Amino acid sequence: MDNMDSNTRVILAVGLSLLVLLIWNFLFPPPKPQPASTNNTKHKTIVSPKQFLPDQNIPPLTTFNLQKGAKITVNTPLYKAVINSQGGILEHFVLKKYKVSVRPNSPNIDLITPEALTKGPLGIIWNKIPTWLKFKWSYQGQNIYLTKNDTSKALIFKGEYQGLTILRELHFYSNTYQIKEQVKIISNKPEISELAFVLSTLPLEKAENRYNRTRIVYLSKDGLTEEKDKDKLKTGILISNEVKWGAIANNYFLLGLIPTTNNFVFKAKLEKNIYRLALAQNLHLSPSKPTVVNCIYYLGPKEEKQLAMVPNDLEAAIHYGWFDFISKPLIKLLNFFYQFTHNYGVAIILLTILIKLLFWPLANKSYKSMNQMKKLQPLMAEIREKYKDDKQKMQEEMMRLYKTYKVNPAGGCMPMLIQIPVFFGLYQGLLGAIELRHAPFIYHLPFTHIIWLADLSAKDPLYITPLIMGATMFIQQKMTPAPGDPTQAKIMLFMPIIFTFLFLNFPSGLVIYWLVNNILSIAQQWLIMKKED
Repeated sequence: MDNMDSNTRVILAVGLSLLVLLIWNFLFPPPKPQPASTNNTKHKTIVSPKQFLPDQNIPPLTTFNLQKGAKITVNTPLYKAVINSQGGILEHFVLKKYKVSVRPNSPNIDLITPEALTKGPLGIIWNKIPTWLKFKWSYQGQNIYLTKNDTSKALIFKGEYQGLTILRELHFYSNTYQIKEQVKIISNKPEISELAFVLSTLPLEKAENRYNRTRIVYLSKDGLTEEKDKDKLKTGILISNEVKWGAIANNYFLLGLIPTTNNFVFKAKLEKNIYRLALAQNLHLSPSKPTVVNCIYYLGPKEEKQLAMVPNDLEAAIHYGWFDFISKPLIKLLNFFYQFTHNYGVAIILLTILIKLLFWPLANKSYKSMNQMKKLQPLMAEIREKYKDDKQKMQEEMMRLYKTYKVNPAGGCMPMLIQIPVFFGLYQGLLGAIELRHAPFIYHLPFTHIIWLADLSAKDPLYITPLIMGATMFIQQKMTPAPGDPTQAKIMLFMPIIFTFLFLNFPSGLVIYWLVNNILSIAQQWLIMKKED
């Protein structure tokens, strides 16, 4: 390998570097950045289960008699919610714009499941007591139906327990997934008590994979933090410093608790496959006047416009990992093109063309350098043969050859170097952007009823696009100067095969980007070669 010229060394290094990054990203998807100070035990503590909201105070599901309370329905243009008057517990929250799968007649996503009801989604816990179990509840209001022309409507729940009265006022809106709550506590004696707002649910996708796991996410003064390690979540997490919001989330959906003051403690835990959150606060009660506490819930998709409507910077929940600073502009460009094409597959093709045009001048120089290197191959072969026993002299003569013909041996690697961050930025964006979830390109394989590219965030189920992509890589390789070293030549020969294998399970949108980019690169390189010939 010592007799490899500088050009082929760099090409191999760049190719293998990209390959390593692809394999690493495939096996170990990148976590979102962790703030440096989260190890400070003064602010963040891993707590024992007994320190959390004790399960011994929560009877099994059969004890929570759902028939005891009335079912109140809230219908908006965005969702349908079912609330049980026994404590205001949320039984269902069905998103009208999102389906479970791309299959025909697929049901809408329901963010709340019956299994989570014992953990009291949208419930209130008072001094470790689940109010939906121990308090006597009544309510004011009726089924709510909000149209686009309506602003908001409210439900009021009244809970009573041992001289204590809790009034829950829930406000629903037609244009947002957030629910605002005001709680009034009326006590007949002065005391210090703890109130906690609660959310709970099962994993947000039934068929979870390594790229789209349900996790606990929160934003504090230290920055955005997420935890998807189930062992840690089973132990429990407690954050005692200022938390702007906490959420149960995956790539596409989020159930969040947003406090309106800074003195809440954030708690999270995973119990029997149920994720649960709590925002707890100590209150100083006085019999002379009610104590008022406010909270905001968000249950819905991670749409930028929707999250931006919620206070405390909830839109920070949209984060694409290591290359977030590249992913976000690319997704914005995709959305811009989508406004005109109404097809994200076409938008990806237009984005690919735009990126290619931006880097066209640099690519031209690179391809010209590669073409010049190809013409020098006979002279390079003579030098290798002549100085095969003197490696140092061989390198000196190679460098003299490059200098004589004014060739940059590393120039051909520039397009690949430039594309690596763009590639990973788009990769992470396609995996995490709610816009790409179930976004079709070509729904059915032409002339058949077979579902094909119906979800650009998922792999090509027929593996057609990655195989074509592999063929374009093979053509590109044939147009590139052959390495002088036989071992290196064999390695380069396997690169299209390895990349094709990796791309089999990549999002089809990403494969389309890489495929179109390869086709444009082949055309550009062919034009340069034809012009110079």
